[in-house]
Amino acid sequence: MQTRTLGSTGLDVSAIGLGCMGLSFGYGPATERDAAIALIRAAVERGVTFFDTAEVYGPFTNEEVVGEALAPFRDKVVIATKFGFDVGGVQGALNSRPEHIKTVAEASLKRLRTDAIDLFYQHRVDPSVPIEDVAGAVKDLIAEGKVKHFGLSEAGAQTIRRAHAVQPVTALQSEYSLFWREPETEIIPTLEELGIGFVPFSPLGKGFLTGKIDAGTSFDSKDFRNSVLRFTAESRKANQALVDLLGSIAAAKHVTPAQIALAWLLHQKPWIVPIPGTTKLHRLEENLGAADVALSANELQDIHASVSRIPLQGERYPAHLQALVGR
Repeated sequence: MQTRTLGSTGLDVSAIGLGCMGLSFGYGPATERDAAIALIRAAVERGVTFFDTAEVYGPFTNEEVVGEALAPFRDKVVIATKFGFDVGGVQGALNSRPEHIKTVAEASLKRLRTDAIDLFYQHRVDPSVPIEDVAGAVKDLIAEGKVKHFGLSEAGAQTIRRAHAVQPVTALQSEYSLFWREPETEIIPTLEELGIGFVPFSPLGKGFLTGKIDAGTSFDSKDFRNSVLRFTAESRKANQALVDLLGSIAAAKHVTPAQIALAWLLHQKPWIVPIPGTTKLHRLEENLGAADVALSANELQDIHASVSRIPLQGERYPAHLQALVGR
């Protein structure tokens, strides 16, 4: 597996990471613990060194699974986790007060079975706490040796700049894929200017870009895609043109649509590291194979032109979640 560097602070990780959320949360029933641990360890065996979790996934159980799975390889892997929600309070309530950040860090260290969190993201920007105070709290944790790198998630450009001025931001994690290209407008140029890495989550469009979801697909009752307008049957039918395009490109190169989608992301910038998630070993291997898919400048230009002609239907989040984005 090739490696890439996130941020000017020099965090080296595998070119493709593993998003672990779906093993515990978001896409239906949690994966049985032993199976989840086996999948994470299979990723390590295949060269993955970058693993993403958060206290809110479960809540708490995902960090515990990741911590147990990676304990034998701790010195060989990078673990990213997140703070910023008041998990014990009102559902969905934000909390990035400095004292809360430090409490979360201590609890995450125990669940992850580690002495230091490699990358600690603010999960969502908390408008009630100045970002300078948030960055300062993480700076203190870095000085204490409990955190190594600071990250933000779904933050807007001005917030990124303000945070970076207090404590260098190593990476921004936000949604980015051929299914959601909004970061190209302002976020990616800002990251490039400041020397900050980009970690796209949902790089396969929450599964849509794999070609395995269509208008007739039904989701588990616990699957959050049931609440996403982009995943209504009507939207899936309207957006099928994008999947068909990826399918034709993939067939010509003898790869899969998912591999084209991930390879496209990898070709955008050398400091982009996608973190597709999966619960299945064959999907893990398929995703990692994208690192070996080469796209020429002409192919990239053709993909850009073709995708730009396809109107996509449906918002990516319900309104209450979209309100937490880009602040």
